[in-house]
Amino acid sequence: MTRQASRPIVAIAASAAGAGASAGVNSGANAVATIAAVLILLLCAACAVPFAPGFHIVKESRDVQFLPEESPRLKIRCDYVTLNSGNADLDFLDVTLPDEKLYGRSEVRFEIDGHEVTPASIPAQSQQDEPNALRLNFDPPFTRGEQRSISVEYAFASPGIRGMRITLDAASFHLGSRGAFPQLRPPKGFLVPFPRRPNLTIYTVRVPSDFLILARGTPAGRKNFGADTEYRFVLHKKDLAPYVVAGRYVAWPAGRSNSTIFWTVQPLKEDASHAAEQIQATWKILVKDFGPLDRNIVAPHIVESPDLRASLNADTGPSAAAFPGGALVNPEALALGVNSDQFLEIVTRALAHNWFADEMYPVPYAELGMGEGLADYATIVIEEERNGPDARRKRIVQLIQRYDEARSRADETPLGVTMLTDPIPQRRIALAKAPLFYIALEDICGEAQMRAGTAHLVSLLRGDEVNYDDLRSALEESSGKNLGDTFRTWLNLKGIPEDFRSRYLPGSAGTTTSNTAPGSH
Repeated sequence: MTRQASRPIVAIAASAAGAGASAGVNSGANAVATIAAVLILLLCAACAVPFAPGFHIVKESRDVQFLPEESPRLKIRCDYVTLNSGNADLDFLDVTLPDEKLYGRSEVRFEIDGHEVTPASIPAQSQQDEPNALRLNFDPPFTRGEQRSISVEYAFASPGIRGMRITLDAASFHLGSRGAFPQLRPPKGFLVPFPRRPNLTIYTVRVPSDFLILARGTPAGRKNFGADTEYRFVLHKKDLAPYVVAGRYVAWPAGRSNSTIFWTVQPLKEDASHAAEQIQATWKILVKDFGPLDRNIVAPHIVESPDLRASLNADTGPSAAAFPGGALVNPEALALGVNSDQFLEIVTRALAHNWFADEMYPVPYAELGMGEGLADYATIVIEEERNGPDARRKRIVQLIQRYDEARSRADETPLGVTMLTDPIPQRRIALAKAPLFYIALEDICGEAQMRAGTAHLVSLLRGDEVNYDDLRSALEESSGKNLGDTFRTWLNLKGIPEDFRSRYLPGSAGTTTSNTAPGSH
């Protein structure tokens, strides 16, 4: 994650005043501000003197070690060499750590120049935006032109939500590409550069020698340490954040493969050839419509994770979660049969998250509406390409019905502010509505323009945070349409617009509650 969210949640829930405006954002003022910022950047780029406080990372390494104890743990260590490249001395540096409850983070330890230091809390006014940040005070100050080494250590054990970000059990684990590693924060200020990774970053993963492993980056050798093997990887600056999937697995098919690969705790009881073909076909459609992924991903992997429990709709049952280049599936999903339609549908949805939750990172208030909604929209695209327009319409009708059923059981919150941390009843409503929002956009933009705009967004903001304004800009550019009203209606108001409902459910207009402003029933 390398870019700050460009607006707070309250901007998305702005009132309907100014019917063509973008959720409370004045496009004219934005254009002037953008031009001014670009001019300032150009002027600054022409100067040899730094124009703001800041630092950059000269060297970086990361180490992950799996400890197969009675209660398994992951030990993480990150080392940085930093250079004060700004125009002022620095008295402190803030570090964002993985979420304590989500990851089961503990045993935090910091060093500056090889000496252990005790972190301080960040100011109370900043804690709402950075609840997992701590402050490292420099004594003496970090002076201009000086280098300082910083080390961060911690452990993960008993994660709170075992799904999208982390799974951890006695014989396997996975770390997603977002949130598992610390982030050095830039000083506060106008035009302060965000410290990015250096050109090359080395990271190692130490696991039992009989583990299979997938990880981001270019393999750079391995070394044995008794019963463990340490794998070494190189990340280039253009690579996305690292991820790791590892465990004691049986591979199907045995040996190398350019098609879908299954890793399971026990050998598969059925021939997975049909599933492999279907998953490979799904992968090709996603690449065609939304752009290529990492060049090192040769084939999608489907990996069993006994610890995978989290589901956005329920606490138990068949579940899958994405990791770059594949999907984790729990034993309940495998029990459906890998060739079953239900299993393949679960996997398809998870694979779509590769484009919308790894290639780019929706800001917290858009994680459900964009990260989940775009993935579900992608499954409708896949369904239509395989089975035609009637299949598309059938999926849309099913989602409308699912929305109506979920809304009959709970109060709705506007899609633009419903979050992954909200109660399950509200999430169910939003999860049904979100893909319908993208169908509405597709109806306005056109299918080709919708695919092109979405693919451009994924490519342009690869590895960055994204929000609804970014999405709207990409789609307006590809379609030439003003989408302000559509975004405002679907994101800020409750209900499904009657014209959309009647288009896909003729004769149904007026049978359910129409759109209402936030806070009304």
